[in-house]
Parts: sequence; structure tokens; C-alpha cells
Amino acid sequence: MQLLILLAGLVCASTTAEVLETIAQWPLLDFALPYDQEFLNQYRPENVVPTGIEIAWDKIFISVPRLRAGVPATLNYIPRNLPLESSPQLQAYPSWDWHSAGKGDLNCSKLISVYRTKLDRCNRLWTIDSGVITSIDDFRPVCPPKIMVFDVKTNQLVRQFTFPREVLRPNTLMTNLIIDDTAATTCDDVFLYISDTAGPGLLVFDGATDRSWRVVHATMYPHPEFSTYRIGSDTFELLDGVVGLAFSARLGTVYYQPLATDRLFSVPTTALQAGPPAFGEQLPVTLVGKKSSQGLALAVDPRDDTILFSPLTETAIAAWQPQTNQQRILAYSPEKLQFVAEIRWAERDNGNFWLMTSRFQKFFRREVNARDINIRIMRLMPIQRPLKHPILDSFTRTYLLSDFPSHFYNNTIGF
Repeated sequence: MQLLILLAGLVCASTTAEVLETIAQWPLLDFALPYDQEFLNQYRPENVVPTGIEIAWDKIFISVPRLRAGVPATLNYIPRNLPLESSPQLQAYPSWDWHSAGKGDLNCSKLISVYRTKLDRCNRLWTIDSGVITSIDDFRPVCPPKIMVFDVKTNQLVRQFTFPREVLRPNTLMTNLIIDDTAATTCDDVFLYISDTAGPGLLVFDGATDRSWRVVHATMYPHPEFSTYRIGSDTFELLDGVVGLAFSARLGTVYYQPLATDRLFSVPTTALQAGPPAFGEQLPVTLVGKKSSQGLALAVDPRDDTILFSPLTETAIAAWQPQTNQQRILAYSPEKLQFVAEIRWAERDNGNFWLMTSRFQKFFRREVNARDINIRIMRLMPIQRPLKHPILDSFTRTYLLSDFPSHFYNNTIGF
């Protein structure tokens, strides 16, 4: 097996740099709460941690699952036309009527707990509702997990699907999704690939037939030796399975990674779409590579199939193009890139990459400081110029090889 060093070079030969532009930032998330005392009574901002973003033409959608008690609304938005580094109040989407769980009314026809969403080419927001509340503390499944699709032009629910019990596990926790419309002829004729993080596996939804099934592989499970995470001076433990997902339409490949691992894997979409696997049938999984530390966020640039990822310990954004082996470190910031929860290729923003960081380790350890900036939504902005000097700004820059500690070079890609 040939091994290639990932993160270890090529930046100095690149003619493009990337800088992080902070779109919005908060010490703690602030909500435009309705005139309802019950929402205010239950709101606990120190427990509110976002996990996902999606970029629309005029909005930024923000997913806030009910990891702990005190989350007013699980699906929200802010306008895109904001001054940089502003701290806007979150608006519930599509309205506060859908978020009665925020005041203690657990209505399964409404939104319960959403980790991530995706927009399709028909301008509809596909939402996976996990149906689980207080998942960090006592893991309470209160409603069956479901798909809810909203037309963002009308803000109306246009499609819904509740997962049947036979594809679920007692601890199923749906946290991420991919929309595959490669062969679609209508807005609904799509496949969804959905991560089950706590009952490790992938759920496949066939939009043409309203069928769903589960595929499982040992690589989707957490590795106990990688369940301890280090970010700066903080450490925490979390035994999470598959959560990071990315998709290459051109290669017909889904990339995935558990949180508790240093490995990145892939599986062909043909295998996922083939229906429920027969007993004993093995999923054709490929080991893509080994990273220097664990990570959550994954993305693929559909223009050239470059994979973007973020090793947590290194507080960096890295890119690797598997066909050419071009490798780059796009950004590094011990302050701003603590726990990258989402990397999104934004079709509705000229193909720029957007990031969300949360300092999740601080929330998890109940050590969040409300005087610090803990949550950021950022955009990677390319600058076309020769890299005569490595420094782009005091915190965020594209670094030369010699700028990085030696543990950055423990990333390998094997094929």
C-alpha cells in the first residue's frame, strides 16, 4: 500500500491563499423569543450548542439539537446580509409554532431535535429530526425520527417521512445527511444517506419509493482508543460513531468518519442504493486515509472532488485532492477553529466554503465562558496572489510547511 503524507507540504508551492472571514459570532446563542413566558422560563443559553449550518440565498440556517435541556428552537435562521462579526438573534424556522418542545410540549408532529439540514436544487430544506432530547445527559428518545422537507420560498412543509421501527435501533441518533440527486428526474426522486451516530450505521432513504433501509460496517463504530479528544488545554471523552459525511457525485462515493477514530472511509453509492444487504453480505468499504487526530466535519468540492476536513487537535482546515494528491492547509487558528462542527460547500455563494465552530468541548465540560466568543460562522475566502509571506493575519493564515508542529505530519492517505 502506497502512503502519501497529508497536510505536509504543497502549501508553499500554491498560488492561492485562504483567509477566514467571520460572518457571525456569539459568546452564547441569542434567540428572538416569542411573547410566551414558558419559552423564557426554560431557556438555558449555556446549554445551547449549534451543530450544523446551511447556506440559502438570503438566509443562513442553523441547527441546534437538544443536547441538553433549555434549547428554545432546534431549527433557526439568520439573514445573510449582516455586518461582518455581528451577533444576530436567531429566528425560529419556519415559525415558533413548530418548536413547542422549547417550552416542554413534546408534539411529535412538530420539530424535536435537528442536528443538520441540506438544501436541494429545488430550493427545499431537507431536515432530519432525530426525535431525541437531552442526548448528552440521559438520551431520551421521545418521538420517532423523521424527514421533514420545507419549501424555503413558502416556508411550508411539503413532504414528510417517518422511519419504520425495523430500520432503527434502541439508541438510534440521526445526525447528518447527504442528498444524492445524481440520477433524479424530479425534486423528490433522490436518495438520502443519513448517519446514525449512537446506533452506528447509515440509513438510506429512497425518495422515489418512500423506502428506507440500514447498512452497517465495523468502520462506522467508534474506536475506544480514540474516544478522548484534545483541543488546546481541554480534553473530553465521547464514544461517538459515524457522523462526518461527504459526497462526490462524480466519483459516486460517500466519505464518512466516526468521531472516535483517526480514519476516513468511503463506500460507493451503488452499494448503498442496492437495497437492504443480504445476511452476511459485506459492504465494499475502502480505507481512504489516516488523520493526525479525530474530526467531525467533512466536505467535498464538487468542482474537483477535493476533500476538506478538520483534525480537532490541530485546529486547522485541510484539503486533499485524491486524483492529483494536491495537499493544502487552508486555515489554522487555535482561537477560531476550536471544534469545527460543519464545513459546507455553498452553491448559493459562488462555491465558497463555510464553516461553523462551537467550542463544543467547553459546553460539554460545562466550562463555557460567556465573556468569550465561543460560536462562529465563517467563510473561507480565496485570495489570488503569490505567497511571498506566510502571514495573512494575526490569527488565520495559510502556513508554510515549517510553521507546523511535527504532529501535523502524521496524516497519511493510503490506496
